Amino acid sequence: MPFRPLYGHHAIRSRLTAAAGDGRLPASVLLQGGRGVGKQRLALWLGQYLLCERATRERLPEPCGACQHCRYTERGMHPDLHWFFPRPRLKDGDASTADVKADLAEAVAERVEAEGLYAPPPGTEGIYVATIRALVNMAASRPAMASRTVFVVGDAERMVSQEGADQAANAFLKLLEEPPLGVTLILTTSEPGALLPTIKSRVVSVRVPALPRADMEAFLADAVVERKLSRTPRDELLARANGAPGALFAGDSMSAAFANARLLLEAAVAPRTPDGVALQVKAAARQGVAGARGAFSDTLDALTHLLHARTQQLVHAGRDIDARRAASVLPIVEAAKAKAQNNVSPNLLTAALLRDMHRVMAP
Repeated sequence: MPFRPLYGHHAIRSRLTAAAGDGRLPASVLLQGGRGVGKQRLALWLGQYLLCERATRERLPEPCGACQHCRYTERGMHPDLHWFFPRPRLKDGDASTADVKADLAEAVAERVEAEGLYAPPPGTEGIYVATIRALVNMAASRPAMASRTVFVVGDAERMVSQEGADQAANAFLKLLEEPPLGVTLILTTSEPGALLPTIKSRVVSVRVPALPRADMEAFLADAVVERKLSRTPRDELLARANGAPGALFAGDSMSAAFANARLLLEAAVAPRTPDGVALQVKAAARQGVAGARGAFSDTLDALTHLLHARTQQLVHAGRDIDARRAASVLPIVEAAKAKAQNNVSPNLLTAALLRDMHRVMAP
């Protein structure tokens, strides 16, 4: 059962394939753009192009789709295209490369079974040190079938640093800076601000925009997509997606995260009146007292996206001062995300977050 075709991003595809054909494609690339716009699907498509028997040799505009390499990559089965993305922490904190590969193979098979139409990983999942170590080890091996190896690392901002993991982190940074001959690394992120500066400095960034309406229409006309979303009117789907087809498959958890994030944003901009203070207290209490990972991390992710959208809306409205205020809050949220990786109380962290956001944003 193959993935859905890649829709849109024609200009970026042309740039990437032209660079690959001329031998100018960087060995380490970062695809950055909004959540759900198709960055990982684009990364896998580029991996297929690089592994295709004919594409780079004959300067084709896209993978041939007929060779053995193309058939394998379209089914998530190519032994030289390795797809990494956030996963639950393995029970063995020092899991072997074989354990990591087995876990990822199972997860990729699930995404293939879903025909590439899957929900984003929850906040409880990350790219842990055992996975980073496995990636570095795999990059040192020769290709199994093709003439090169491609690594796709989705949601790269979810790499979780751990005390005592400096050796693995340094090895990954060295790999990004000087990949072995025939190795290409393609990272994707919806939150470039959350990436370590040491990673961003070692990759060439490519901006992946939202899809225009025509490409969204083509995506929604796909027979499989149409079947899965048949209960929702087309106009409503277009509005919900807003150029990001992946948003249509985010599921109830992400809908709840965005609803929670809207409450936080409303509380942050509320005036410092009794009603405004009560709204902040209610918003903080709603986050609970359990560990901060999981649903709360999803809420902070959603809050980041809402702040980006708010900043753009304010710019378009000519409210430059308010737009700068909204943009200046983003580092505050990123700092809260970093703290949420530890075992902290969500309601206490939210109270501090709202206090700092209110100081910057409230009238």
